[in-house]
Amino acid sequence: MFTATGDHRHASGVAVVTGSTSGIGVAIAGRLSRDGFDVVVTGRDEERGRAVVANLEGAAFIRSDLTDADGPARLMEKVSERFGRLDVVVNNAAVDHTGDLLEVPRSEVHQAFEINTYAAIAVLQEGAKRMPEGGAIINITSRLASVGAPTMGIYAATKGAVKALTASAAVELAPQNIRVNAVAPGFTRTPLYDAWLEQQPDPAEAERATAAAIPLGRVATADDVAAAVSFLASPEACYITGITLPVDGGYTAR
Repeated sequence: MFTATGDHRHASGVAVVTGSTSGIGVAIAGRLSRDGFDVVVTGRDEERGRAVVANLEGAAFIRSDLTDADGPARLMEKVSERFGRLDVVVNNAAVDHTGDLLEVPRSEVHQAFEINTYAAIAVLQEGAKRMPEGGAIINITSRLASVGAPTMGIYAATKGAVKALTASAAVELAPQNIRVNAVAPGFTRTPLYDAWLEQQPDPAEAERATAAAIPLGRVATADDVAAAVSFLASPEACYITGITLPVDGGYTAR
């Protein structure tokens, strides 16, 4: 049985986690490292990236800007050169977006899709090409790919596209023994969440109301999300592909 502590090593291989210099990505990288993977941490901030890998056994940081036209391909080439194999790709890099749907400038729409959707597609493509013996691709989507929320329409659309991609890619890549799944976090305590709380007129009340809207009565931790990724990356999930696993305390089940 898998636990959130990640104090066991059930796997071996190489795992790439995009957007792993902050928030949920750091927790995922740490969990997969404890599971036994050599983890490639990626992001645009070299200082933060090197700080993450300093605490992980067998990890490496590769700076990458996934919005560059050849960024995903260069990233995967560097992984192949350094490790000679690729077993798991976690598509985690993303930007948040909020705004009145009818007033969102086209430039902001394009920016959100560029990293949340277009880059995720490219990472999936380039990763899958380097998995000749099969592997696992795990896309991080969102509860908002399944439920509506005011001011979050553009972000939801970017994540909804990735959710749809997950199912189609799972079917198309199954003959290559590449499993494609998604994890859809709900409210998760990250620096972004904490910053949002601080902006509320009454942060304590906002936090109480947020937790009250979740059947399990609390906001997720980044480790909760990482535990789900750990399972889908593991041999125990070898017959699971094409799913989106909600990690939202029951929020989308209401």
